[in-house]
Amino acid sequence: MDAERTKVTQLQAQMTITRNQELNQRREIDSMIEELDTMRKKHAREVMDLEMDMRKKDRENRELQEDLKCCRSDLARERESVSQLKATVASQSTADLTKAAQMHALQAQLSALQSTYSTALSQIAQLQLEVETVQKEKERLRNEVIDGEMVRRKLHNTIQELKGNIRVFCRVRPALAANEEVAAITFPDPLDHKEIVVASSSESAMGNERKETWNFTFDKVFEPPSTQAEVFEEISHLAQSCVDGYNVCIFAYGQTGSGKSFTMEGGITDSTAGMIPRAVEQVFRVAEDLKSKGWEYKMEGQFLEIYNETINDLLGHGELDKKKHEIRHDAKNGTRVTDVNVVPLRSPSQVRTLLAAAQSRRTVAATLMNERSSRSHSVFTLRISGTNAQNGERCEGCLNLVDLAGSERLNASGAAGDKDRLRETQNINKSLSALGDVIAALGERGASGDAAKHIPYRNSKARSPNVASLPHIDSLVQLTYLLMNSLSGNSKTLMILNLSPLAAHLNESLCSLRFATKVNNTMLGTARKQLRN
Repeated sequence: MDAERTKVTQLQAQMTITRNQELNQRREIDSMIEELDTMRKKHAREVMDLEMDMRKKDRENRELQEDLKCCRSDLARERESVSQLKATVASQSTADLTKAAQMHALQAQLSALQSTYSTALSQIAQLQLEVETVQKEKERLRNEVIDGEMVRRKLHNTIQELKGNIRVFCRVRPALAANEEVAAITFPDPLDHKEIVVASSSESAMGNERKETWNFTFDKVFEPPSTQAEVFEEISHLAQSCVDGYNVCIFAYGQTGSGKSFTMEGGITDSTAGMIPRAVEQVFRVAEDLKSKGWEYKMEGQFLEIYNETINDLLGHGELDKKKHEIRHDAKNGTRVTDVNVVPLRSPSQVRTLLAAAQSRRTVAATLMNERSSRSHSVFTLRISGTNAQNGERCEGCLNLVDLAGSERLNASGAAGDKDRLRETQNINKSLSALGDVIAALGERGASGDAAKHIPYRNSKARSPNVASLPHIDSLVQLTYLLMNSLSGNSKTLMILNLSPLAAHLNESLCSLRFATKVNNTMLGTARKQLRN
């Protein structure tokens, strides 16, 4: 047993030694494995470094290849450039020879030019003399144009004086409906269009037919088919006078419904435009034509209404009759109305706009004579001032275009039963009567040569006729006082008598024709040009 134990002990010792040896061997093997791993990593790094070096060398090799290719390309271009330069040098040599020949030719031409230079100088001197002569002739012609314009104005004014400084036209409007009974009105003067004949037939108390005929003669008579353009053709010369520096007054007179507003203001189309827009267009056209003769013009306009002897501003912005306007006359500024809108005018279209605005504000009402009767006088005033920088002349003109309210008798208008219409009719008739008195007084002064004769422009004390219920009127007649400077003998005046062709209006038409005849027989003084220093 001991022997076996000894063997077991030896075997255990042997096993311990063997295990130690195995552990040592394992340590050696682990150490060798670690060393091998280290060598592998080192080898891998060396391989990687070599591969990077190889890639770098390849890149450098490619770059060198590209540089070599570029160098070869540059070398080829340089060789080609050298070839071209050689050809250029050869051609330049030929060109130098050509230029040398041209230089000799230019030197010959220079010699020829130098020989002709003195001749050119003498020609230039001659041309300068001719230019001075042309400039003097131009200045002479310009002066002739200015003088010619002055002569034209004098001749134009002389013609207007020969026609008369107060003239009367008569215009008969056409019937507006086919069933209207037309009066017997004839025009026996187809050549000059200056006569109008009105006939009437009635039955006497004995049952006999009684016929009456009235003949009237005016400066011009326009039959019903006459157009607005035909009427204005006769008026255009007065618009020219306004530009020349004269006061001009054109007013439409006639009974209610005779076509006064259509004559003066017209319709919305170009063919139906009235005397106001046409006169303004004429003034602008003439002013534009005179620019070439040194004239520059400024224009301004105002539009007033006289209603019941009160002045209303038709171009105002507030309600009518809210402002008190006064008429003032002075030698420096002419006629002015206080606190009214005076609008600078720059184009005829602007005047059409103002005319439309004024029409919408004008006072109208219905009467037995006309369903839309103008119950006021409208006065469009165009002031024009001109200066001529070439001769220093200045002038100022004033054009009054007046649409009078319709004249009518109280019983014919139906106003007697309406207090407002009655007052309107009386004021209308009073101002129209005052207008007739002024024209008659001017005619008497012109016939007698008495410059001191009183002209009743203000006519301040007038009582309404045949109306006891209305108060006494003690105020000036605004219409004649406003138009004082345009109705005087120093102005050119035209009255357009408008007539209705209807038989129902015959009596009113005869009254208008008699009044127009009275005006036509009036002789005024000579109009004077309004000059300013």
